[in-house]
Amino acid sequence: MDTLTDLIALVRLTLAQLDDLSLTALPLLRRDETVVALGTIALLALGALLTRYVTRRHPGRTDIALPALPPSMMTKRSALAPLRHTAFVLFLVGLPFFAVSLADPHTTLIQERSTAPGHRIAILIDASMSMDTAFATDQLGWGNTFLANVSAADYFVRRRMEGAHRDLVSLVQFGGEAYIVTPFTNDYENILLSIGLIGTPEEYDRFPDHGTLIMRAVSRGVQLFRTFDFLKAQGNLMVIFSDGQDTHAVYEGQSLDEILQEAADNAIPVYFIRTAYDRGLGDVLPDITWKLAVEKTGGRFYPAADEAAILQALHEIDALSAGQIEVTQYTAHQPRFSPFALIAVGLWSVALLCGLGVKQLRRFP
Repeated sequence: MDTLTDLIALVRLTLAQLDDLSLTALPLLRRDETVVALGTIALLALGALLTRYVTRRHPGRTDIALPALPPSMMTKRSALAPLRHTAFVLFLVGLPFFAVSLADPHTTLIQERSTAPGHRIAILIDASMSMDTAFATDQLGWGNTFLANVSAADYFVRRRMEGAHRDLVSLVQFGGEAYIVTPFTNDYENILLSIGLIGTPEEYDRFPDHGTLIMRAVSRGVQLFRTFDFLKAQGNLMVIFSDGQDTHAVYEGQSLDEILQEAADNAIPVYFIRTAYDRGLGDVLPDITWKLAVEKTGGRFYPAADEAAILQALHEIDALSAGQIEVTQYTAHQPRFSPFALIAVGLWSVALLCGLGVKQLRRFP
């Protein structure tokens, strides 16, 4: 019973595709081959009819001469006589659908918009020289603070991936400069690959700029949201992984408050996970400054002194009420032959049943 229900649902879904199709705008990729095939079929059918006509007419044998009879003595023609051609008519009606299906119709470009729960998340990872300090971990990657942060970012993305979210995630690596590793994408695997590529001791050693300027990274993150036209959207947020060792008060003539005010004005809360082993709130000089600044954006400051504090912060960020993500997907060259083939097969199946099941309908000219 379930199989029949699934089959009916599949047929309805296939036929529903016809609502969005227009033959005038539907490219037929195999039009020439179809014309040749139909021409060949027509010639074969004409040859078969001529052959039957010639072989069945033998003067003196197949022709019988009858005397003229009054019309009143002739058998009256039934009004249902045309129905004997029903099977043949169904076959002819199905032929155009078969021809379109054989021509391999495709839609050149499909634009689909869908809404799903999720956030637009910019992940900022500090790769400065000060991140090369010990940070003891059990579950996260170990080696130094940088590798622990990279592992924490990987953990966070995988946690989002396992949920019902359809986040758009970007990755920024920063030191004295900020570099966009991966722009916004809904491909979690792509983000995980990028995190894995930067999260090795060799890549950390090769990072070209080991200074620390978190304000530049925040500014680059806001710029990334602006580039993708997300500033006015709901559900934006920024997650910073850093040891917080940055005492700069001004960047390009703007103070820390002014830079973070830009994030606040555009509804981009900043969540700062400050990872410094065994150092609580206030033990790192800029802690209070950053705490007050990020809280003005609607975000939070997490002084993570150990692995448990990092994981707790990630769980809190993950538990934020989901926003709404409108995703636009484009699909090129989507095959659309199935509804035409289904109609043709359906008509021919009915014609076959009529011809085999009802003797009076076995009339093919």
